[in-house]
Amino acid sequence: MIDRVRVLTVGLALILCACGGKQSNTERPPPNFNSPAATVSNRAPGTKSQPAEKPVKGTRLNQDSAEGEDKDSNNSAGDTAAHNPLLAAVASTVTGSSAAYSQAALAGPSAWQAGVDYTRLVPAQPTDAPQGQVEVLEFFWYACPHCNDIEPLVEAWKKNNPPWITFTRVPVLWNENHRALAHLFYTLSVMGKLTDDVHQAIFKEIHVNGNPLTATDPSDVESDLRVQAAFVKHLGLPDATFRDDYNTMAVLAGMRHADELVQRFRVTGVPTFVVNGKYVADVQTAKTPERLIALVGDLAAIEHKR
Repeated sequence: MIDRVRVLTVGLALILCACGGKQSNTERPPPNFNSPAATVSNRAPGTKSQPAEKPVKGTRLNQDSAEGEDKDSNNSAGDTAAHNPLLAAVASTVTGSSAAYSQAALAGPSAWQAGVDYTRLVPAQPTDAPQGQVEVLEFFWYACPHCNDIEPLVEAWKKNNPPWITFTRVPVLWNENHRALAHLFYTLSVMGKLTDDVHQAIFKEIHVNGNPLTATDPSDVESDLRVQAAFVKHLGLPDATFRDDYNTMAVLAGMRHADELVQRFRVTGVPTFVVNGKYVADVQTAKTPERLIALVGDLAAIEHKR
């Protein structure tokens, strides 16, 4: 009997070790993201903060806490809970611990299911959209390759949006690398110059032209400003105004608000979309960028009917 238990134990260990994960289609924050949110400081030119941790690329925790495992991994060849009674016992334990994400399918398109294609936030969070509008937020980072890849789909979707959708982009500020590019985003916003063309030009400058638009030390705000002002001038925009607005209260307030939204909606990777303060989805949950955009549109339509 003891030998049989040992065989089963060793067998289970080998099965679990054989279950490998796939690379996620999202960028995630540094490991210390769950620490209390830091208030955005007044990063005045000429000052330096502590050296920032460089952005981390790779997998992130998915909704059932299995790091790096895709949602459709149980469709691949190999042992699953359906085929192996030992794995079934383990799966039942995991299911019990993630009941909050195992809700019934949302009334609407049968293709989308809560806990599979998206997460439903409980309780729902307030939005900044006017009454009668459905708010859609896109959390992103300019240096994220997945955000760059999905940008053409987002632009095409925006052009066909009904008037009752309020769409807002929100840059993440997980570390100084993220903050430096968020600073660029909000300075151009305050100037009234952040058009769709300028937004796309920033992605192109980073991912095609190879210019990171940040200094070698992203905590050196004066160098960040110099690099970004040169880019703004290259676009034909007033770089003097950009310099003047860079550390205004309006820009810093925008960055603080973005940080608050990341915390409120528990954003752990980019690109991530939040629909009307209730639904959170990304490429990992939706499986492909195309399905993600379709999902966001369908969830917005469902919210509009309510």
